[in-house]
Amino acid sequence: MYSGFLIVIIPLILGYLVELKQTKHIHWINVCTNKMIYVILFLMGISLSHLDNFAQNIQNIGLYSFTVLSCVSIANLMALWGLDKRLTKTIAGEGESLSKWHLILESLQLICVIAAGFILGLFVSSELIEIDAISEGALVLLLLFIGCQLRNSGMKLREILLNTWGIKIAVVVMLSSWLGGMAAALFLGIPLANGLALASGFGWYSLSGILLTDGLSPVYGGAAFIIDLGRELVAILIIPSLIRLYPSTAIGYAGATAMDFTLPMIQKSGGNGYVPLAIVSGFILSLSSPLFISVFLAL
Repeated sequence: MYSGFLIVIIPLILGYLVELKQTKHIHWINVCTNKMIYVILFLMGISLSHLDNFAQNIQNIGLYSFTVLSCVSIANLMALWGLDKRLTKTIAGEGESLSKWHLILESLQLICVIAAGFILGLFVSSELIEIDAISEGALVLLLLFIGCQLRNSGMKLREILLNTWGIKIAVVVMLSSWLGGMAAALFLGIPLANGLALASGFGWYSLSGILLTDGLSPVYGGAAFIIDLGRELVAILIIPSLIRLYPSTAIGYAGATAMDFTLPMIQKSGGNGYVPLAIVSGFILSLSSPLFISVFLAL
C-alpha cells in the first residue's frame, strides 16, 4: 500500500540532497525536467488509449474534472478572498501588461502531446509495450530532477519562514483545496481519499497526472491533468485583474505554478514586490503536492 508513497518520497529526497554550484548544471537540470514532462504526458496519452470501455471512461474523466475543478476553485477563491480581506495588504509597484494568450497557447500545446501519445497508442498493442513500468521509471527520474530543482531554486529555509504572508497563502490553498476535494468526492460518490488526491495537485498538472495514473488509473490521471491545467488557465486569466486589489487570491489560485509558469505574469502585472510572495507560496505548494498526493493514495 505504501510502495507508491516511497516511489515519490525517496527520489524527491535524493534529488533535494544534490546541491549544484555551477549555473550550467542548474540549467541542464531545468532543461531535463521540461523534457521529462513532455515524455510523461506522452506516456499518459498512450495509457489512455489502452483503456477498456473508452467512451465511458472519457465521460468519467470529464465528470471528475468538472466537478473537482468547480468545487476546488470555489473553495479556493472564497478562502483566499477572505484572507485578502483580513490582511488588507498591498505592495507598491507598477505592473505591466503581458500577453495572456501566449501563455495559454503554451499550456494547450501540452494537450497536443497527450493527443499524440493517444494516437500512437491506438496502433501499438498494450502487450508490446510495458507502459506502466516505463511510466514508473520516468516518474522516478522526473522526481529526482524536481527535488534537485527545489534545492537549487534559490529559496532558503529562513526566507520561507520569515515570509508569513506566503505561508498563509499556501496553507489556505491546501486546506480549501481539500475541502473542495471532499465535497467533490461526495458529489461523485468516490472515496474521500481519491477526492483529496485529485485536489492536491495545486495546479501542478504534469506531476499530479502521472502520480494518479500510476497510483489509481489513467482515468484519475487524466482527470488530475485536466483539473490542474484548467486551474492554470483560469489563473492566467484572473491574475492581471486581481493582483493589485486581491494579491492573495491571484497568487494563491495560481498554486504551485506561482513559482515558475505564472510568475512572469505575476511580476509584470503586479510588480517585483510580489515576486518573493509568489515564490514562497509556490515553493511550499510544489513541495507539498507530491507528498500529499502520495499520502492520500496510500490511504
